[in-house]
Amino acid sequence: MNLRESWLLFALGSACFAALTALFGKLGVAGINSNLATFIRTLVILAVTAGILSLRAEWAKPSGLPWHSWVFLVLSGIATGLSWLCYYRALQLGPISKVAPIDKLSVAIAIVLGLLVLGEKPTWPVFVGGVLIVAGSLVIALF
Repeated sequence: MNLRESWLLFALGSACFAALTALFGKLGVAGINSNLATFIRTLVILAVTAGILSLRAEWAKPSGLPWHSWVFLVLSGIATGLSWLCYYRALQLGPISKVAPIDKLSVAIAIVLGLLVLGEKPTWPVFVGGVLIVAGSLVIALF
């Protein structure tokens, strides 16, 4: 397996950065408006992504992208923004040890959406893993 092209490597990177996002976000929203914090975070993401696109010479003309990509990327952006707004407010109000695991219920929800909307095939490992994620989130949230 070529590690540079492995989905697993990038998924693990995402998990590690998401954990840091929770930690830094919790520290960052202390004493400020959570919506302003989300805006600042968004500006940083915009700058970092533009820098990566520039360094790798990956810019493309927007007119060359298919319309369905635009529609789904805009919808994804809206969902991301709403998720971040909710997440930062939750971090401001609650402990990171409860907020972050509840946020990760998105994994179980994504599994269900993959099955229902994308027609992905259910497997026992995916089913058991999804149930364990939900059970773990409920244990953390309720106890």
